[in-house]
Amino acid sequence: MSHKILVAQGGGPTAVINQSLAGVALEARRFSDITGVYGAVRGVRGIIEEDLVDLAQETTANLEAVAATPAAALGSTRDKPDVKYCQEIFKVLKAHQIDTFCYIGGNDSSDTVRIVAEEAAKAGEHIRAIHIPKTIDNDLVGFDHTPGFPSAARFVAQAFAGANLDNAALPGVYCAVIMGRHAGFLTAASALARKYPSDGPHLIYLPERTFVVDKFLADVKETYAKYGRCVIAASEGIHDESGAPIITKLAGGAVEKDAHGNVQLSGTGALADLLCEEVKNKLGIKRVRGDTFGYLQRSFVGCVSDVDQREAREVGEKAVQYAMWAGKNGSVAIRRVANYAVDYPLIPLEDVAGKTRVMEDELIAPAGNDVTPKFFDYLRPLLGKGVPEVARLRAGKVAKAKK
Repeated sequence: MSHKILVAQGGGPTAVINQSLAGVALEARRFSDITGVYGAVRGVRGIIEEDLVDLAQETTANLEAVAATPAAALGSTRDKPDVKYCQEIFKVLKAHQIDTFCYIGGNDSSDTVRIVAEEAAKAGEHIRAIHIPKTIDNDLVGFDHTPGFPSAARFVAQAFAGANLDNAALPGVYCAVIMGRHAGFLTAASALARKYPSDGPHLIYLPERTFVVDKFLADVKETYAKYGRCVIAASEGIHDESGAPIITKLAGGAVEKDAHGNVQLSGTGALADLLCEEVKNKLGIKRVRGDTFGYLQRSFVGCVSDVDQREAREVGEKAVQYAMWAGKNGSVAIRRVANYAVDYPLIPLEDVAGKTRVMEDELIAPAGNDVTPKFFDYLRPLLGKGVPEVARLRAGKVAKAKK
């Protein structure tokens, strides 16, 4: 019996999503009964529009070059398919005699795979539906971590290391907003920028904890008094006690919304600017600067974790192996073993689809504005080799001579 595979990429791009794509395409070549490997252009939208490419025509060398290139080589989409949409996907799979569907993506993508698998079962068709994980938010339930997160975390840590040096040279208040609507893993990664006790970020605010503006200002004031400066990492998803995003509170409700009706958190620099205005106006500190990392943290060239690259490749390879050898549907999970190795179990789609993981309490400091040592232990192995080091001058001061 011959088999055909279709692979697509969905959601936000990452620095290593193409490693998973190459993993599927190259692993498929090891199976003589796989007669076709297609890629859908622009995710699931490309499937229903039958905009497909033949990955079998790619050379191994070019696939390897693409694998080392960030972002989504096939193109992506933010479409969130419902049952009707997935029924159209199923029709295209049947028309092209495709019996294995691999979708590289996050929460919504896993739900799409689940619906396609269910529709195939209802029709009595045996289609293998495999979810290949990807998300810089690190918010998939049942996973130790997800491909894309380690490289984005490495970028955040290195960016804050540089921002901290800048802030130490010209002291003031610096606030950067990092992606993460519900999960604060990526914002927490900023803590790995610290080397010396006085290094920033001095304050880290995560969506897992209620954000109180007055408490924030008190924290900044205390830190500024202690160090003469303050570096802040804030998640875009910080919210008040009612769950309302802080950006809506500070902006007076005048905010943009995305295609799904969610408050636009990462498309503008509004939150950073609003937090900086609060510090300027309420604390009277003149030198206050804000940044929004935005898309930079997702696909930054030259800041990729080798651990992330390897694991992203392997989840793609495992997807093909599970489809061919086990013939089951599922999500290829990453589970940590000892210190440090991983396994890739295939877990049920319903355990992942539509669910959101948040940072565990043991990783967040009791004060709610920092992380615990356990988070450092969790993240360090994921950042990979060659993380740049920073240094300070150690020369003693010259005694004053002027009388």
